[in-house]
Order: sequence, then C-alpha cells, then structure tokens
Amino acid sequence: MTTVGVLGGGQLGMMLAQAATGIGVRCRFLDPNHASPAGREGELIVADYDDPEALARLCAGADAATCEFENVPASAASFVSQRVRFVPGAAALETAQERYRENALFADLGVPTPAFAPVDDLSEMVPALERVGLPAVCKTRRMGYDGKGQFIVRDMRDAPKAWTALGQRPLLFEQLVEFQRELSIIAVRGADGSEAFYPLVENHHEGGILRLTIAPAPGVSAELQAEAEGIARRVLEALGYIGVLTVELFHCPGAEPELLANEMAPRVHNSGHWTIEGAECSQFENHIRACVGMDLGPARPKGPSAMINILGAMPPEPALREIGSLDGVFVHSYGKAERPGRKIGHITVVAGDEASRDETTRRVLDLSGIADPGAHP
Repeated sequence: MTTVGVLGGGQLGMMLAQAATGIGVRCRFLDPNHASPAGREGELIVADYDDPEALARLCAGADAATCEFENVPASAASFVSQRVRFVPGAAALETAQERYRENALFADLGVPTPAFAPVDDLSEMVPALERVGLPAVCKTRRMGYDGKGQFIVRDMRDAPKAWTALGQRPLLFEQLVEFQRELSIIAVRGADGSEAFYPLVENHHEGGILRLTIAPAPGVSAELQAEAEGIARRVLEALGYIGVLTVELFHCPGAEPELLANEMAPRVHNSGHWTIEGAECSQFENHIRACVGMDLGPARPKGPSAMINILGAMPPEPALREIGSLDGVFVHSYGKAERPGRKIGHITVVAGDEASRDETTRRVLDLSGIADPGAHP
C-alpha cells in the first residue's frame, strides 16, 4: 500500500489521513505527543523530531513524506529528504520559517507586500521604523502563529518595549496596513507541475486566531481571483513547490495594488477546511495526491460554504445535536483536550446559494454561543 510519512500529528495530519484512506494511501506520523489526533487515523510514532531512529522508522517503506506544520526542525527535514521525496521541499520550509526571508522572496518575485525592514538589534529599531513608517507591526522572524509574536508600535518611544516584549531577538517591522478584509488563496502543484487553485476565501479572526471562513469570498471578481492565483503561481514555480500552498492576503479595494501578501503557509491550511465537504476534491486529498504523484483533483466548490472554528470547548451536547441536524452542516471534533483558545474542532456549512449559507451560518454561530466575528454573513 502506498505510504506517506508525516512530520506532525495534529488535526491537520488527522484530516490528511482521512483523505488519504479514500484514495488508497495510508499515513504514518511522527509526533512527540502520544495523544496526537492523527494517531486515531494512522500509525503514530511517539518521539522527538530530532530522534534519528524514529525518523528512520517514519521513512521506512514510505513513498513520500510531508509535514503538517511549517516549523519542522531543519535537521528532521534534512534527514527525511535524504531518504524519501519530501514535500513541499526544504526551500519552501526554510523560506516560510523566517519572516524576513519570506518577505524578501515576495519582493524578488514582484509580489506586493506592506513595507518591511529587518531588525537584528535594538540600535536598528528606530532606523527600521523610519523606513517603514508608523504605525507598524513588530514581529518575531521565527515561530510566530495565530497572532503570537507580534507587537504594535504606534510611537517611536515604543520601540524598546517591542524589543523587550518579543525576547530581544531578530525581528521584522512591517507597515500596519489599513485593509478592508483578509483573504487567502489555496493553491496546489502536482509532481508533474500541474496546478489547481481554490477560490479566494474571506477570513475573520478572534484574538489573532481564525474563527470564520467564507468560501468563496463575497464580491470577488474574476480579475481579483486571477491576481491572487498569479501571486500563488509565482511562489509555487520559484520554489519548485509540490503540494498545497496557502498565501494570506490583505485586500485593499481602491488601492494600487489591491492585494498585498501577508504570509504564506507551506501546508494544508485552516482556511481550507471547508473543502472537505465544500469542494469537489479537498485540499487534504490534493496534497496527498501531489505527494505520491497522482493527478490533481478539481478544486471547484460544490456551492457557497462557511467554516467556523471551535475554540476552547465544544458547544453543549444539546446544541451540538441541533447543529448536526441542520441541512448542509458538518461537525468535526479533533478529540483534543479543552483549553482556552485551542482549536478543538470545526463546523462546515455547505449550501445551494449565498443567502442559505449565510442564514445557516448565523444559526450555527447562535447555537454555538459564538458572536458573529465579521460583517459576513
């Protein structure tokens, strides 16, 4: 049986395995956590990522390997890539793991971004702010996600505070952009160089964590979709990329350019969970297809969709039963212990038209006790 080794065993790995089973592929996981969700769907090797014996077991008999999070230790990626085809490849991981390198790639490819400048020590902070302008976002260059590792600087006097708050380590200053909404484009590139693109989606966050995705994003023109696909395509081709890539974008209508790249994720992405029920071929299945050299599946949506992240705790059982009884609604639980702010599940809505999607999404939000996090629906 075709086997894919996966570094990481969280819910993304779990959903990769679920999709893989449907096309005759099995997944094997390496994760330090014995309670990792992916262990319910495939073989789980419980060990540290730098354990050579465990890495060798992950690769043994595998046809390909991939990762479900981008901060894979470089040593683990190197070990695996020397033994089996590693998707999406070392260059993509190295770029996504370092924010300045990521922004520099965008700039080299002519992809518009907010103004940015690197900072290596405290003495460089004021010159960097002068180049970027105020207000600015100060970010750690490594390991930040879900809004972590960021500090808003609105006055030059705040620069030392940012340096201290973020651990006195290499940082990146970015212009604080006035954008209308955040969009993301999910793309996939096959081993043969073929490409597929899911529709632009609109994302709403709560405390820096994705809470709601609307798919397709309302009011997106063919020209805007093509512009987003062009951005993703340039990255895919520059990196010789294989698998799913997500580019998060700021949408600034009336500005030139209208789309600014925020960051990229070299993996399946939270804003693509709706594709499990809402697209002809999910991001998870397409990623596995790319890993093992199968033809890509169609990325067309089946209809208007929405995805709601469940954070911290599942809704009460009576509410869950009612949510699950609604037409076109699908509840996913990751089997993780409840903890404030933790992603422990998601709910997908798939409908025949936008009005029905929006009405059902509002009903799900109400039953879940979640305040509507955005203007849509």
